Amino acid sequence: MATTAGVLNYIWLALVLLAVAIGGWNDRFKEVTEGALDGAKTAVTIALGLIGIMALWLGVMRLAERAGIVQRIARGLRPIMRRLFPDVPPEHPAMGSMVMNMSANMLGLGNAATPLGLRAMRDLESLNPRPGMATNAMCTFLAINTSSVQLVPVTAIAILAASGSTRPTAIVGTALLATLCAASVAIISVKLLEKLPIFRIPPSDHRTKIAQDFEKAEIKEEAGTSDSRDSSSVALQEPPKRLSILGFIALSALVVLFIALFIRMVAPTWLGVPVAPDVAAQNVFVRSVNALSILAIPLLLSFFPLYAAARGIKVYDEFVEGAKEGFGVILKIIPFLVTMLVAIGMFKGAGGIDLVSRLLSPILTPMQFPTDLLPLALMRPLSGSATLALLTDIVHRLGPDNIVSLTAATIYGSTETTFYVAAVYFGAVGIRQTRHAIPAGLLADLTGVIASVIICRAVL
Repeated sequence: MATTAGVLNYIWLALVLLAVAIGGWNDRFKEVTEGALDGAKTAVTIALGLIGIMALWLGVMRLAERAGIVQRIARGLRPIMRRLFPDVPPEHPAMGSMVMNMSANMLGLGNAATPLGLRAMRDLESLNPRPGMATNAMCTFLAINTSSVQLVPVTAIAILAASGSTRPTAIVGTALLATLCAASVAIISVKLLEKLPIFRIPPSDHRTKIAQDFEKAEIKEEAGTSDSRDSSSVALQEPPKRLSILGFIALSALVVLFIALFIRMVAPTWLGVPVAPDVAAQNVFVRSVNALSILAIPLLLSFFPLYAAARGIKVYDEFVEGAKEGFGVILKIIPFLVTMLVAIGMFKGAGGIDLVSRLLSPILTPMQFPTDLLPLALMRPLSGSATLALLTDIVHRLGPDNIVSLTAATIYGSTETTFYVAAVYFGAVGIRQTRHAIPAGLLADLTGVIASVIICRAVL
């Protein structure tokens, strides 16, 4: 399997060697060095910043898992998830973790989506018979994350609004359509690529045994004959306790409270609540998604512990146990993150992005692809912060309501930083042979860019 092992290795080596060559040609060795050092510092800063967030969300996820919430959600979405991840047993905790991650991504809750995604990768690794090599399920999950379906691109809208745009929410529909195109291509490409001989991996007896254990557990659970074996080998052997009456009342009151808050934010005029002019100008869909984005985290942070407590679970102890896992995960991420961000920093400092933009300009100009978007499109898979800076520059230079600026905002809201996601998610479980995950992610990024240009030109 040497061929599948070299994808990320060759990309990393190419970035470093090209950075040195281009930097020498442009007499920018100083910038190359600074790019490497800045990349290393940024990687550690990002990793350290994730420790607290990881501890928080892994603690919450443990409560949700112990209370049976994650498994109930996974069962509800079982038909879709089984088609996307046929190698993952339906009752495995990875199913619930992946669903929670995708839901957080859709609502734009990046602080919650990353820890939940890391938890999902760790759960998928427990099914991996070949440590260090990405499974088909891991590649599919990463491709879906790189396409990053998001209902409302909050950051891009904020940049347009801050620059004085008269219609900052105009990109909501365009970004949603573009990201749906990217997600579709991500799923199709990852499923096709895994069948190619270069990426195919033979079935494993170890994987088959795990699947059989989970299928037996599911049958026993449905028959009401669940045994008391170790939960680390088979998920949810012991059914959660029934809700107490007081717990049910408290949960009902909490849900009613958040529904009332949601209505207040979506339709304030019904209740006579004064609102700002920019909020009043938004349509119901945008206000609904914004309300969900604001209320989602407070609801999860209160509902999960309360639900677990109502089932008789010691919420403090379980939360602490879950939070402990966050520190170990971050320590594994740091080397992979440093490695990738150093190479990207060197390539960017050498002027590699500018050079590629100049080389592609004669090809893309006849295709009516705006040349101002080239640096942003090339940088998007590499660095989120650099792409944000490029987007801000385009908006300030061309104006917030210019179609190129709106297209740039759509690209930012419909694609993801593939190499960063790969470094973080695969680094958390020590995956070095990424197989077809990177090609599928880059195809999704390319689709998002092309779809953004076509859609914006058609509707804006």
